[in-house]
Amino acid sequence: MSHDEATPGFFTANLEEVAGLIQKSSMWPVTFGLACCAIEMMATASSRFDLSRFGMEVFRASPRQADLMIVAGRVSQKMAPVVRQVYDQMAEPKWVLSMGVCASSGGMFNNYAIVQGVDHIVPVDIYLPGCPPRPEMLINALLELHKQVRTEPLFQHRRDVIAAVERAALEAPPLSHQKGLLK
Repeated sequence: MSHDEATPGFFTANLEEVAGLIQKSSMWPVTFGLACCAIEMMATASSRFDLSRFGMEVFRASPRQADLMIVAGRVSQKMAPVVRQVYDQMAEPKWVLSMGVCASSGGMFNNYAIVQGVDHIVPVDIYLPGCPPRPEMLINALLELHKQVRTEPLFQHRRDVIAAVERAALEAPPLSHQKGLLK
């Protein structure tokens, strides 16, 4: 193929691939351990599981230096504004991993004090089930997130995508109004 016959999107496609590769290889997580799942999250950084081979060797204490939030454990109503504030302070683009059944859906704590899913507070990219999930499961979820990040379009604003998802969730009818689900 000659230089003149090159496809018009060739440079853009290659730029997106390189940017995706760079983003996935340089994620810095902000630690947000709230319960027993945090112990398993900390274990992934140990020498046995070695999270540093994925470029994530340091969990950041400052949200301004992080682009991945791992919410590990149950989120209380009192802690919900703090989770949102940390998320808002993180650099763009940013991703959220919900670790454990308590963070994903409230788990066994079906009461007024616990948020029934961190997705009510921040948009979640990956849900990791388990009570608590093993470090191997967290590493697998991070690899799945890396696949998502690597294939994301470069020039598409992530904030617009998240806003569209949040709008759709707000406009969706509650489950009790859907036909035949609850009796």
